[in-house]
Amino acid sequence: MRVTTTKGQVTIPRAVREALGISPETEIDFVEDSSRSYIVKTGAPNVTGKFGKFRGIASAKMSTDEIMSLTRES
Repeated sequence: MRVTTTKGQVTIPRAVREALGISPETEIDFVEDSSRSYIVKTGAPNVTGKFGKFRGIASAKMSTDEIMSLTRES
């Protein structure tokens, strides 16, 4: 990874985010051990709102169009 801004921000690769279960609003921490640093998840995302409890639970292998057609009346 490369630091991409003057604020020290980096983009965590998708494979790493998926492996660690990191989604937007997930709290993470950096842990130093000898000469290495590690990213660790410190808690679940703080998701609020009407559908917050459903965030990240979709498992259907459908396209957006297929999902949208299920929500529309025939």
